[in-house]
This record gives sequence, structure tokens and C-alpha cells, in this order.
Amino acid sequence: MSMNTTAAATDTAWYDLALCAQTGPGFFFPEPGSSLRDAKRLCGACEGRAACLEYALANDERFGVWGGLSEAERLALRPRRR
Repeated sequence: MSMNTTAAATDTAWYDLALCAQTGPGFFFPEPGSSLRDAKRLCGACEGRAACLEYALANDERFGVWGGLSEAERLALRPRRR
């Protein structure tokens, strides 16, 4: 992803078009042990997915599904980005 993370940290224009904006937060922030499959599937169809992921990484979002990735998947991605 080539998006500047500084811009991603402040630019949330992607959220206006994001599919998650049309869904309740419980869908992307499920109870511990719940399936993330449906949230990830919705993210996969969202045109804002890349910007959402960049935002989550730039802002160190620790909970929920962001950009189609779980907390653990984002954490695993972080070391490779530095």
C-alpha cells in the first residue's frame, strides 16, 4: 500500500463510502471468541478497505476488524512495515 500513513491518520473521507458505516459496530467489534468471517467478507467487498487498513495501522487501532484484518493479523503486519 502506497498511501502516506501521516495522511491516513487524519483523512477519514474513505469512511463516508465504507460499507461498515452502514452496519452496526457490533459487526466489526464482536464479542471475544465470535466469528469474524462475516465482517471480513463485508470488508472484502468494500472499496475503502485499503484506506481503512492504513488508518488502523497509523492510529494503532487494537480492537475490531479494520481493513479486513483482525487485531492479531494487524499486529503481525506491523513489524514488516517499519
